This record gives sequence, structure tokens and C-alpha cells, in this order.
Amino acid sequence: MDTKIQPRTVYLMIGFAILSLLAGFLGTLVTITGPDSWFALELIRPAWQPPNFLFGPVWTTLYILMGLAAGLVFAQGWEKKEVKIATIVFLIQLGLNVLWSYMFFGWHLLLGSTIEIFILLAMICVTMCLFYRIKHAAAYLLIPYVLWVSFATVLTATIWMINPMM
Repeated sequence: MDTKIQPRTVYLMIGFAILSLLAGFLGTLVTITGPDSWFALELIRPAWQPPNFLFGPVWTTLYILMGLAAGLVFAQGWEKKEVKIATIVFLIQLGLNVLWSYMFFGWHLLLGSTIEIFILLAMICVTMCLFYRIKHAAAYLLIPYVLWVSFATVLTATIWMINPMM
């Protein structure tokens, strides 16, 4: 069994990692959590929420892993129907990922962002299943992502429940 990764695969993995990081950057354009922000001044937040400084490094790592996973899948051949479907589903969930930042931080839609993140979580699970059928390692690379978004889903829902007028 040849386990060597071909240069083309490495380039695709890097390209998808950059694409994922760019998506993350789009989300950061509205993600403001400093001491004078809406997030800090107007929201009641649970005591168990992680400190704000943790989110940047975690998300950067997750976006890189997401891109590596997508690159592994895409390298299996765009001409294959299952690769096309998996890549499209990946891109949809990536778009939903960005949309959540705008709904929550940009537009302050707590209920909407709660509903949206449940949809995002479902799409991540679908992406993982599709990736697993094509390349097991790609699905495994998404495990930290699905775990973090599961936590973020609980956090988002909790913030919505304790801030019902928002």
C-alpha cells in the first residue's frame, strides 16, 4: 500500500486550506468581541463560555484541518460524481459557517443564528459521511470541527435562551 501523498494532492490541500481560511476571515469582519462591543456590553453569557482569546487559534486550526480534508477528497478526482457532491456539500457548509458569524455578530439574530448553527452542524455531519466514503482520513480531519461546532451550538442556543429579547 502506497501511503505517499502526491504533490498534486499537497497543492490541493494547501489550496483548500487557504480557501477555508479566507472564509474564516470573512467571518471575522463582523466578529467583534472586545470590551466595548455588543457582545461584551449587551449580552448575558454563560459562565462556562471559553475566553475570547481562545476562539482565534481554535478556528484557525479548524479551518486548516477543514481545507486539508477537502483537498484530500478533491484530489480523488473531480470527474467522480461522489467527489463533486462531497465538494459541493463542503462548500455549502463552509458558506453556512460564514453566515453564522454574520447572523450572530453582525445582525444580532440570536434565534436565527441558533437555528442556522443547527443546520450547519447537520451539514458538517453530512460532509463527514460523504468524505468518509471517499477518503477516511478526510472525515477524521473533521472530527475536531464537528466537536467544536457541537459545543458552539450549545453555547449559541444558551445565549439565545438567556437573552430572549435579543
